[in-house]
Amino acid sequence: MDFHIKTMAEYAAEGKAPEVLFFVGCMSSFDDHAKKITKAFAKILHKIGVEFAVLGQEESCNGDPAKRAGNEFVYQMMALTNIEIMNGYGVKKIVTACPHCFNIIKNEYPSLGGHYEVMHHTQFLNKLMKEGRLKVEGGSFKGKRITFHDPCYLGRGNGEYEAPRELLQRLDAELVEMKRCKQNGLCCGAGGAQMFKEPEPGNKDINVERTEEALSIQPDIVATGCPFCKTMIVDGVKHFNKTTEVAVKDIVELIAEAEDL
Repeated sequence: MDFHIKTMAEYAAEGKAPEVLFFVGCMSSFDDHAKKITKAFAKILHKIGVEFAVLGQEESCNGDPAKRAGNEFVYQMMALTNIEIMNGYGVKKIVTACPHCFNIIKNEYPSLGGHYEVMHHTQFLNKLMKEGRLKVEGGSFKGKRITFHDPCYLGRGNGEYEAPRELLQRLDAELVEMKRCKQNGLCCGAGGAQMFKEPEPGNKDINVERTEEALSIQPDIVATGCPFCKTMIVDGVKHFNKTTEVAVKDIVELIAEAEDL
């Protein structure tokens, strides 16, 4: 990227505070598919002049995988480390591109002393769009069929279905819904720490089942709002040898493309 992303430590050294802390998360820091989400989101914020910072080396895993796998001790150790650092910087507002980070920081960090306003990146961008700070022109997507896969922790976990769809509707594409969507959406198979273990015996992997459902409505693009979901759907599309016909991209990647970033 051709610009510098400042850390909270750099802001603190200047005696300033950013508008929002971008909590990147493990997947969006280390996974190759998810790094594209991080870069696209940072480029959008930079272009429209939102002052944001990251924790950088001071950011630890949010603890969600440990907690979902049943290790409460490791979860609390990770969470308390993040809370101590964020409280030390006086963090008030957090945005993250990962629904797992969003859910646990918003709903479970408060009991450990971490009280913040937490937004998913689609909620944050939708708010900026409604305020007139972000303008989305999606002419390059005209005539494309896009379907959106609802992440569990964003949708059923926190009741957010509209923000991602309102952003997608600005792309001039045709938004088509899968049979199982919104409250009845089907998990991609990665949540609850399932990403990090082999699947149990069965007839079909969940991500294959979900991808099959997406492909049945013949989309050009499967849009996601979670780095875990993106990886699982990408693997599902590979399973069906459809990688040249169907793209799998996070909503912020689509907005960045529309803005030619």
